[in-house]
Amino acid sequence: MLGSREPETYGSDTLDSINQTLTKLAKKNNAQLESFQSNVEGEIVSCIQQAVSSQIDLIIINPAAYTHTSIAIRDAFLATRIPFIETHLSNVHAREEFRAHSYLSDIALGVICGFGKNSYVLALEAAIIHCEPTVTK
Repeated sequence: MLGSREPETYGSDTLDSINQTLTKLAKKNNAQLESFQSNVEGEIVSCIQQAVSSQIDLIIINPAAYTHTSIAIRDAFLATRIPFIETHLSNVHAREEFRAHSYLSDIALGVICGFGKNSYVLALEAAIIHCEPTVTK
């Protein structure tokens, strides 16, 4: 529903347009990017668990309302130990009090929120930097 749901809060960009922007940024940086979206908590958990066998280095996740409710998503990240960046279009801390609580933030590599579609761009840039091979001498 991105692009039509509460555009004053979430902006007017669609998920497809955000994914196109991210795909271009990933390609420019020789990074691989896979996208997944679901409104079903169990499908999100399964995707996180399957990321291990797919050798995914890092996950960028906008858990939406599951941020405040999903112990299952938290447990999936703890079980897989895949680093992740929690991302939100809106500034969750400037909204209703219940949105400030996250079951994921304390185990996330980082949290980016409040920059609209650029929250995803910033998260991908951070992921690219985090996943760069370390040069040793």
